[in-house]
Amino acid sequence: MDTRSMILPGIDFPHRRLFVDLFGNRVFLVGGTVRDFLHTGVQREDRDIDIVVVGHSYAEIEALLRSHGRTGTVGRSFAVIKFTAGGITYDVSIPRQDIRRDPNRSSHRNFDVRTGPHLPLEEDLKRRDFTCNSIALRLSDNHLVDPFDGVNAIRGRRIVMTGSDTFCDDPLRILRCARFASVLGFSVDPEIYRVARSVNLGELSRERIQEELIRMLLESHRPSRGLNEYFRLGVLGGLFPELERLTLTIQDAEFHPETDEQGHHSVWAHTRITVDAARRCARWFNLDENRTLALQMGALLHDVGKTITTEWEFKRGRMTVTSKMHDSRGVPIAERILERLNIETRHGFPLRRVIVNLIRNHHRIYELYRNRDSISYKTVARLVKDLEGEDFLLVLLDFADRVSREPDPLEFQGLDEISRWLLERKEEYNLNLDTIRPLIMGRHLLARGVQPGREMGKWLDQLYERQLNGDFSSLEDGLALYAQMVDGKRGKSGS
Repeated sequence: MDTRSMILPGIDFPHRRLFVDLFGNRVFLVGGTVRDFLHTGVQREDRDIDIVVVGHSYAEIEALLRSHGRTGTVGRSFAVIKFTAGGITYDVSIPRQDIRRDPNRSSHRNFDVRTGPHLPLEEDLKRRDFTCNSIALRLSDNHLVDPFDGVNAIRGRRIVMTGSDTFCDDPLRILRCARFASVLGFSVDPEIYRVARSVNLGELSRERIQEELIRMLLESHRPSRGLNEYFRLGVLGGLFPELERLTLTIQDAEFHPETDEQGHHSVWAHTRITVDAARRCARWFNLDENRTLALQMGALLHDVGKTITTEWEFKRGRMTVTSKMHDSRGVPIAERILERLNIETRHGFPLRRVIVNLIRNHHRIYELYRNRDSISYKTVARLVKDLEGEDFLLVLLDFADRVSREPDPLEFQGLDEISRWLLERKEEYNLNLDTIRPLIMGRHLLARGVQPGREMGKWLDQLYERQLNGDFSSLEDGLALYAQMVDGKRGKSGS
């Protein structure tokens, strides 16, 4: 074991002293906390704290910890103890070694886990994915254990495999590679690209794929970096063939000057920039996590319809690349992707429905602006209704889509004229989810002798349409209009 003489002060956390008192020089801090501190010099407060204890059995560690907090055994198969004290939960483990059952087959199901106090720390670090994650800090004296030169990889801002012979054992590492490259801003070691092509991504469950994609979109300030690594590592072709087709779909250079690294005006280049712009919008307007994710997923999938609608057309005196109706025709494609990812609701938020609404309507604001001289209350009210109150996300997606064509798309300091125009119309008309809720309900018609059924449904639909037209804005006026409509209907039948 190579215990470097480097001292790493500054990493502190509650109960650090407790761990040292209990386990002396046999307790180590591992994982992202060490990596991120080496990378930035700043300790992340939201980072999970992972501890490894050597020279003790699982039972011994649990017995020592139990008198100081609550212990859980959910990780017993992997020798992980969940230790909770003072409202903080730590993952405390003993060294683990992964042994392949079939030495000629790479699979995350093709190994047995060996643990025990006899295993050295180096064996535990050896099984980890990247050298930047294969570093430990001895808590008793702050000495680093860095047997795979992870410190130099971090200094060089590189993602390097800890071991090429074990890297393929879990295909999720390919997605983690892209996420780390995106979140940390690191380059990927060329050897990883070679090895990645032999990894069977088909073994990944949709839950694991979903989690990695979501983490990358939420944790990275420039998700386009990770999306680009998805392309380079074969993840697009292996998991998202619909997105890979965007790399081969061109856009008209006059309307989409943005290009990829090779100078191609591809939809993929535009999509990646749009996702970054959407991420910046989410931070700018302090969106919550669910809406941030909906906006970014909407940006990622907003142009998938172009893969089946793009064609040449002679217009304005030249051959032009067009993608008519790509917004509506992209909806079924996006829905298939979301279904494969098992994206539905998230913490009670209708994530899939919001994403699909954004994709279906992502050109609508610009079309309204083009016809702004004839736009009335009812047009804007219907937009708010169709977006189910999440129309501000559509404003941001529309803006991100548009700003991606600018020379410096991420340097914006606020929304543009088109976005502000719609927000001003909403304010002028006092339109929001509350003000467009149906004022007249079934109970109101029931009190006027209308029985539940098809007739009541027709009346409610007609009245809501009149409400959205701006014909009434209070229950009293709505019921008065209903009475007029009934009288008018009777008059026609009588004549």
